[in-house]
Amino acid sequence: MRKLQILFTVLGVLFMAAPAFAQDAGVNGTAIGLTSIAAGLGMGLAAGLCGLGQGRATASATEALARNPGARPGILLLLTLGLAFIESLSLFTFVIIFAKVTTRVAH
Repeated sequence: MRKLQILFTVLGVLFMAAPAFAQDAGVNGTAIGLTSIAAGLGMGLAAGLCGLGQGRATASATEALARNPGARPGILLLLTLGLAFIESLSLFTFVIIFAKVTTRVAH
């Protein structure tokens, strides 16, 4: 059942992507159409998945501290570093989407 759900999800995403490639630039090249929708979905997906990753990292660090309080400095250092890397993924996604949308509007 799970494999069937994944299959239909992938097929749905692939079928929705086809009209985006057939889109014309519009009048004077200012119409961005599906680009803004894709940017919003991409940023939402990146932010949501980064939030899930941060939650799992924090839960694991809390569990590790509960099991071994003596390892607190090392765990907190690695937790902070991991959370910074996870957050940077979301920021990189924002920069890439912003660059793509502004490039699309400029043409």
